[in-house]
Amino acid sequence: MTFRNRPLVRLGAAALLASGALTVLGTPAHAAGATDLSLDVVGTRLAAGVEGKVAFAKITNRGDATPGSLTVGIDVSKVDFDKVAALPLADKCDVEGEGRPVRWTCDIPGADLPGPGETIDVPVVIFRNVEIKGSYGAPVTVTIESPDDTDESNNSTSATVELTGVNGPDLLVLAEDVKRGITIADDGATVHDDLKAGQYAELLYTAFNQGDQTSVGLRSTVKLPEGVTFTTPMDGCDFAEDQTSVVCTWDDLVMIPTQDDTNGEDDAFSGVEVSMLVRVAKDVKPGALGGSVAVASLGVQQTRPKITKAQLPEQVRGVQAEDVDASDNTDAFAFIVVDGSNGGGGGGDGGLPVTGPQATLIGGLGATVIAAGAAMFLVTRRRRVVLVTPGDEKTIT
Repeated sequence: MTFRNRPLVRLGAAALLASGALTVLGTPAHAAGATDLSLDVVGTRLAAGVEGKVAFAKITNRGDATPGSLTVGIDVSKVDFDKVAALPLADKCDVEGEGRPVRWTCDIPGADLPGPGETIDVPVVIFRNVEIKGSYGAPVTVTIESPDDTDESNNSTSATVELTGVNGPDLLVLAEDVKRGITIADDGATVHDDLKAGQYAELLYTAFNQGDQTSVGLRSTVKLPEGVTFTTPMDGCDFAEDQTSVVCTWDDLVMIPTQDDTNGEDDAFSGVEVSMLVRVAKDVKPGALGGSVAVASLGVQQTRPKITKAQLPEQVRGVQAEDVDASDNTDAFAFIVVDGSNGGGGGGDGGLPVTGPQATLIGGLGATVIAAGAAMFLVTRRRRVVLVTPGDEKTIT
């Protein structure tokens, strides 16, 4: 059998980085309390013309304590590996089965264990045997185990790995949990290790097209939790009056299929990273505040278009058609707010100063295009900041 995986290696690594599953700053504290881990699986349906895609097992900690350990099991015993292969893209994984995999078992590294309110994404790469034609489906069962989990009723779920006969775009969105605060002063800005009430923060999410047709136009809907508001206007975006939600419509935003995104020198791209500046109210209590982001394709183009930078929205820089798999079009995120007596003012916590002539840190002024070599691009850019002068900061009206 023949499995070709050139684009998926890039996409899988990029997705890991975009979701924060590969790079975690610091080690989570294991506080006393109850841990409640829940599980969801998304993105297991493949368009007819793709060689593969990245699905995700999403593990959310709904308790108030970080687990001491966590194991993920993936039962693939009913999958015909002559037609399709499913394997986790993670470290510390063992495989059972002679001749072909039957079950994968992966230990989550300590630095990646989800704290209260946090979600981690475990990528599962699905490869299609390019010699197989037609549709096919098989169930996989994913389970999670932790000795600290107090509710095992939500620790197992099943999904169907499905090779479809459907053509179209297939959008994936990944949103990072927001855990770092930003304070802004006349002499510059500081990025802190933790997020406290009264601070600014950067909301970062990434969208990819894993389908077999080009997506033309993108609609993005972001909903913030109570106590968090947007601070900066953005072209193509309609903000709610209370600044807690926004719908962005970029009619000319074109995303080619990821498997066709092989030239990092052209203006075609298969994904976009969006950054938005928000602020946490001074009276917000410590804890996890949940929000969500959803994306949708506005149209489809079957042939690869000629793309010029002039066609992109003003705030997009080079870095509804039926969606083949809508299960991964929405992602949740959380603002992890810690206790802080300073109410978000000043440093003193090991923060990173941002220098420059009266520089003010303002994220959320646009999006970054993701093209070939996305993994290395995200390594250097996933904590991107945008600097403007204090006078450029605007309130949305």
